[in-house]
Amino acid sequence: MDSIISKLFASETEELYVLDRLAYFMIFMAACTFITLLFENVPYGRYATSRYGFPVNVKFAWFVQELPAFLVPLCLVLWTSAAKTTHLPNQLLLIMYFCHYVQRSLIYPFLIRGGKSTPFASFALAFVFCIYNGYMQVRYLSHYAEYSADWVTSPCFITGSALWLVGWLVNVHSDHILRNLRKPGEISYKIPTGGLFEYVSGANFFGEITEWAGFALAAHSVHSASFAIFTLIVLASRAFAHHRWYLQKFEDYPKSRKALIPFVL
Repeated sequence: MDSIISKLFASETEELYVLDRLAYFMIFMAACTFITLLFENVPYGRYATSRYGFPVNVKFAWFVQELPAFLVPLCLVLWTSAAKTTHLPNQLLLIMYFCHYVQRSLIYPFLIRGGKSTPFASFALAFVFCIYNGYMQVRYLSHYAEYSADWVTSPCFITGSALWLVGWLVNVHSDHILRNLRKPGEISYKIPTGGLFEYVSGANFFGEITEWAGFALAAHSVHSASFAIFTLIVLASRAFAHHRWYLQKFEDYPKSRKALIPFVL
């Protein structure tokens, strides 16, 4: 892949400049998305409509749209010079990234039970985003990110790594709860209970937001921060939409349960 990259960029300085611009553009996209989501729900799952294209099987959509976030980085690590992958901070951050996307692209799609089809537009945008973000995160970490030898013992890295782990565990556990709400053959929605769902409607979203916020703190770069911001905008909107939906659909929905942040919001 080095030959491909060398054709795309005249120098490493130019590629790093592009990576930085991609990060800033993601922050701009997050701002645009925030404004859009004030008027429209993210169009998949219970909010899917035919306005966004023909339906794509949910398992196929999740597998294919998330796969580039795993495969593109894997190729970058295995088949480019990846000069920084021998450094411990970079290795640990790459492990965090890959741990999430191995689960999200290779395990999660095949555990889905039922689920509504994904509109093609949502599927296509997610596919492009995963290529974009996968390249930006892992190319920077594997080839450009500079950390001091003691970065892994710094408060930022330790705190960020702890947040990442807690968020990842909450996200995986919450997905497990949601998968098991329905018995085989059931199609109706139910109130999720257990775990962090006792406190918030969007426990799975809270977990993933926490995960990438921790990653951003540990990685300490505009690239990781831009992804954390984008994740926050999209998933917070999703959590609030779910919360409103649950309150409207279920008269017995727990009134003390918050949308996203336990006891707060």
